[in-house]
This record gives sequence, structure tokens and C-alpha cells, in this order.
Amino acid sequence: MAEDRKIFKIKEDNLGEVRIADEVVAIIAGLAATEVEGVSSMAGNITNELVSKLGMKNLSKGVRVEVLDGSVEVEVALNIAYGFAIPDVSAKVQEKVKTAIETMTGLNVALVNVRIASVDMGGNK
Repeated sequence: MAEDRKIFKIKEDNLGEVRIADEVVAIIAGLAATEVEGVSSMAGNITNELVSKLGMKNLSKGVRVEVLDGSVEVEVALNIAYGFAIPDVSAKVQEKVKTAIETMTGLNVALVNVRIASVDMGGNK
């Protein structure tokens, strides 16, 4: 797993350099997405689900980050709460994730893809 980790250099000057692990960017994206009303939770792959069930918190669950030509591309997979308009929630997630990453890291976000994995009925009958 360690060999899959990417590091983004965001600053270099006479004082030194600042680097951010891709997982940090993914955590920022995941937290920003879950702050949007209508997002029930992040969706993940089977490994993420097993880790969650074992009680270990994985804040980057359901997020993939890639840097191409100096810009960040983000993909978030989420579960939407029943009764919310998917296009509206998705647009809000895209904007919130983009703003959060750019504000906190200084990286340029080229795109944010949203994948709706499921609808959370949340006990609705």
C-alpha cells in the first residue's frame, strides 16, 4: 500500500518545501463532501467497508485523487439520502470539494467527478 501513496509538492522556496500526501487531499475531499446536505455517507470499496466494520476510521473512503499536468482530479463515491435531488446535491458536492481542496492546499482542482453509489433510505417507509 505504501508504494501507491503519492506526494504532491505544493511549495518550494529558500525556506524549504511543503509536500502533501494524496491521502490528505482525499480526506479533505471526503470531509467536504459529507458536509453537504443530502449526502448520507461516503461509499467505498470492499476493503474500506471491512476496515470500517472493524472500527478503524477511514476518512478517505470513497475518494480517489490524481494529479495530471499540475492539476488535481478528484472522484468521490457517495451514498445520497432519499428525497434529495441528485443533480443539486452533486453540484454542491463538486463545488464544496473543489473549494476545500484549493483553499486548504493551494492545489488547482481541474475536476470533481461524483458517483452516486446508493440511496440511503434511512428508515423511511
